[in-house]
Amino acid sequence: MSGQGNKGTAVVTGASSGIGAVYADRLAGQGYDLVLVARRADRLEELAGKLRQTYSRKVSVISADLSDDDDVRRVEQAVTADDSVTLLVNNAGLGGQSVGATADADAAERMIKVNVIALTRLTRAVLPGFLARNRGAVVNIASVLAYETSFGGIYSGTKAYVVNFTEALHREVEGTEVKVQVVLPGATRTDFWELAGSDIDQLPKEIIMSADDLVDAALVGLARGEAVTVPALAEPAKLDIFLGARQAFYGSLHADKPAARYAA
Repeated sequence: MSGQGNKGTAVVTGASSGIGAVYADRLAGQGYDLVLVARRADRLEELAGKLRQTYSRKVSVISADLSDDDDVRRVEQAVTADDSVTLLVNNAGLGGQSVGATADADAAERMIKVNVIALTRLTRAVLPGFLARNRGAVVNIASVLAYETSFGGIYSGTKAYVVNFTEALHREVEGTEVKVQVVLPGATRTDFWELAGSDIDQLPKEIIMSADDLVDAALVGLARGEAVTVPALAEPAKLDIFLGARQAFYGSLHADKPAARYAA
């Protein structure tokens, strides 16, 4: 998995379709070699063949289920051992609208393992090397549902973790040449919806973005050094207002005594 003579190697999880497959295509076009990770080996191999032919790049595949502890560690070992890796796109994710009282516990655990634990472990696997070489980028795919709980608190909670974790990482690498970005897609037309048991066509067409448009916008945000990229957000000042209000709110949460309203 050598990245000599190019931009290095990009690792993309959830690469067999949808957003991950578009990332793989765009990054190969930008001059990256690739390591593609997903469960469906046949689709990975098909995509890898197309990318090799189209872009003449080295493309490796790792068939892995990121809800499986052994598979996650296998991917960790592969990316840690490869010092050509300069970009990690944590795109793999599981969805669903289950609420706590009716959720299948095993399905909820799998979602947390993929959306939170695997993402964290793979980030931890590459970040020390990026910092040591003062080069590299981590892109974590979250969701606008990180800020909305009415569609299922388990999924929303995993994506809120991704946002908070990535924002903290961005501060951690400040002053280095390492980039960290969280991307918050809204409704995006991929097979993710069908796999999650939802019908995207029940939503208004004017709020559904294509995966191609989403990834292209996210890559622009990465090139600009954005910590938080929301491709559908037309007024970036709204994000600044939100983040500022959140920080001000946090500042009001500390006191040496309970607030007067809690007096017995």
